[in-house]
Amino acid sequence: MADQGKYGPLQRHLTELDGGEWQASFADIEAVIGDSLPASARSRRSWWANDRSHGHARVWLDAGWQTANVDMAAESLRFQRTPAPGN
Repeated sequence: MADQGKYGPLQRHLTELDGGEWQASFADIEAVIGDSLPASARSRRSWWANDRSHGHARVWLDAGWQTANVDMAAESLRFQRTPAPGN
């Protein structure tokens, strides 16, 4: 696993999770990374897109997860494990 800077702890957390989903608040994610999310994470739904052109998104994608059901008002989302190729 490559060093992912600020979001490395999130990648490690997701990699170590059992099960196929994690319902998380933005505060839960901040607790995992030990830092605040940027303001854009709270103001722009696109920050949570499963888009490899964004370094922070590569963290969860490389860990085998994707985001779903992002609720900006409730500041929560679900991470779901992506199916292994061929499944």
